Amino acid sequence: MRGMRITGGQYCRRTVICPPGIIRPAMDRMRESLFSILGPLDGKSFLDLFSGSGCVAIEAASRGASPIHLVEMDRGKKSVIERNLSFVNEEKRLFMMDVRRYLDSCQRRYDLIYADPPFALEGKVKLLEKVAQKGLLEDGGLFIIHFPIEEDGQWDGEVGGLELVDRRTYGRSTLRFYHKIGKRAPSPTGWR
Repeated sequence: MRGMRITGGQYCRRTVICPPGIIRPAMDRMRESLFSILGPLDGKSFLDLFSGSGCVAIEAASRGASPIHLVEMDRGKKSVIERNLSFVNEEKRLFMMDVRRYLDSCQRRYDLIYADPPFALEGKVKLLEKVAQKGLLEDGGLFIIHFPIEEDGQWDGEVGGLELVDRRTYGRSTLRFYHKIGKRAPSPTGWR
């Protein structure tokens, strides 16, 4: 099995294993840039949708986020994700279920929600709409989504009451950062 290294924080250089099956791990450069933008996450709640290996949630915990919640549908990845989480001391919970079902049933709010859906998944914008509709972000929270640059034209600057505050491109990948309209409108770098 191939592995990836945590890029910063208290777990820096720890190795995370990629589980079997279809997985597209977030590039090291992109992960490092994302968490540099976000800065320290002490005490911030973090939801990792389409968790894959759990690497992004572990990066968040490495920088102080707690609790971290991970959602992954592929049960074949469960044992590897649990192994990867074994050294994480922060409060953590893994939900083995479909992301859309999790969002429908979720009863809590998060400071940060990160979504890294399979590039082939249709209707990614509906994830953002569901987060807005259900009120799953804390005041001042951010929803961050990773998707292929070819889909950039499908995204508006405002979706379901959440407003685009930043956009970053890494090769063929794009990250978009959204926050609640009407709340303090930080840039991701001023988010903390």
